[in-house]
Amino acid sequence: MTAPGWVTARPIAHRGLHDVRQGVIENTRPAFAAAVAHGFAIECDVQLTRDGEAVVHHDFELGRLTEGSGRLDRMSAAELREVRFRHGEGRIEPLADILRFIAGRVTLVVEIKSAFDGDLRLTRRTAGIVQAAGGPVALKSFDPNIVAALRMLAPDVPRGIIAERHYEGEEWAALNAARRDILSRLGHLPETMPDFISYRINDLAESIGFLRETAPGLPIMSWTVRTPEQRMAAERADAQIVFEGFVPV
Repeated sequence: MTAPGWVTARPIAHRGLHDVRQGVIENTRPAFAAAVAHGFAIECDVQLTRDGEAVVHHDFELGRLTEGSGRLDRMSAAELREVRFRHGEGRIEPLADILRFIAGRVTLVVEIKSAFDGDLRLTRRTAGIVQAAGGPVALKSFDPNIVAALRMLAPDVPRGIIAERHYEGEEWAALNAARRDILSRLGHLPETMPDFISYRINDLAESIGFLRETAPGLPIMSWTVRTPEQRMAAERADAQIVFEGFVPV
């Protein structure tokens, strides 16, 4: 499908409009409420729980922002709802609850987290929730297997691939060189057929020609934009911004 205009119509608040100094924590209801109040689209992350629920949280494990420790996939959704953040009043909530809260007031872009292990349980659960909820929602992932699966699981929901140019960071060390090469050159496009590309802002200037040639016409989201220079780079590439740390005007 062709991505509808609402996918990139407004700047996208990275994990909501959060500010830990004000007690507004990423990927929580207060951060989403702040984004809605400003009319910004929202990007959020989902993780799988022990009981098969999709909950809104970025990390695979507790501890960076929360009290306690442990992997999310070894805890139930009910147990995670009781976890407290060290600052702020937010909670780790199921995606279905967050969708009901947002109620279609702004676009929600949901990143399906992946360990690149072929497990599609989170993908299936997320696709089912989004299709049942309706509203302006798009799905994306770094993992081409997930994006390809979404073609069948949720064909009417806009889907995107998250990408970067070099895949040299520590987080990619577990993937072999051949797999990193496929990711870098978007060699999966015949299988994934994304409706948009979410691309690393620091790689965008060197890659924009490649993107326009390889995936002509696809809208681009640039992540994560934190500085005026990065915002200017996105504007030069005619890319929407997934922003953090400031309020676009």
